[in-house]
Amino acid sequence: MELERTRVDVINCAKTYPDGTRGLQATTLSIEPGEVLALLGPSGCGKTTLLRLIAGLETPDVGSRILFGQQDVTSLPIEKRGIGMVFQHYALFPQMSVEGNIGYGLRIRGASQDEQKRVVGELVDLVRLNGLEKKRPAELSGGQRQRVALARAVAVRPRVLLLDEPLTALDAKLKETLRTELAELLRRLNITAIHVTHDQQEAMAIADRLAVMQAGRIVQVGDGETLYRSPVHPFVASFLGRINRLQRDAQAIERQILNFGGHEMACPVDGNHQKDILVRPEDIEVGLIQPEWGAATVIRRTFLGERVHLLLDVKDQSEVFADVDKDHPARVGDKVGVRIHPNSLMPCLQTDPQ
Repeated sequence: MELERTRVDVINCAKTYPDGTRGLQATTLSIEPGEVLALLGPSGCGKTTLLRLIAGLETPDVGSRILFGQQDVTSLPIEKRGIGMVFQHYALFPQMSVEGNIGYGLRIRGASQDEQKRVVGELVDLVRLNGLEKKRPAELSGGQRQRVALARAVAVRPRVLLLDEPLTALDAKLKETLRTELAELLRRLNITAIHVTHDQQEAMAIADRLAVMQAGRIVQVGDGETLYRSPVHPFVASFLGRINRLQRDAQAIERQILNFGGHEMACPVDGNHQKDILVRPEDIEVGLIQPEWGAATVIRRTFLGERVHLLLDVKDQSEVFADVDKDHPARVGDKVGVRIHPNSLMPCLQTDPQ
């Protein structure tokens, strides 16, 4: 089934509510044709507001522009934008079969019986629901219901697919399975998709790029690995995984070093003038006390299955978290050596979203 691949441009788009609350600061964002982009951030950050503006469910402030390809859709109602939507609870019709749900949009648009049968058949094959066509939603698994919702959303050949927290209602184990399946489905559909979520693992697993949002603004846009390894804002660093914030006094800044566990280590060039330096817990090496290493005391040890999470009391710093291998021998009260490779240190470049 061929679907249109549409570029989406959000230009200086903002939303102010009647009571004066600013739901979205002036935002500019481009989504490439066929790209899956995640709007990622905590509750109240503006991601759902932005999605609703793109859908046509909210009216943006004067001066805002939204383009689908070359068409300005800013003033068009949702039914004229060519939008497909998948909601948090899928919103399937419980009395309808799988094929009835998938073909619903075609029926209300007056498509012929032959057209309905052809499109529904193609989508049943595409999302691998063969043999379940006569089943009702209550008889399906969570993953199967998700596939029905996706197929229904794209049956009418939308220009853009919008997904609003589609996995939120699921338990952790099922969510992990379905996010992989959802990523594969979106690649097969090859449609421009915008996916709203507060779950960073879900966003990184599904999307080509992430737009991280805070306080009504997009703070940084990029692929998951780039945002994780090279955040330009401390909020991005902390939201995409855990982060330690290491402190430096004026003397350390002047000498271009970091004091860590009683050991002076070189600081990377791009962090030379930073008072705060960031480091991921997995980038702190924990072992025996030895030359060229700092010293620390284990305060807490948390076994998490595939890894162990250590809380360390480190000289020259506040408490520091370290992630180590599941078989690491460190126990509460142990004196251990700690080391960070200078290339793992990240500068804390900004304090406020721009």
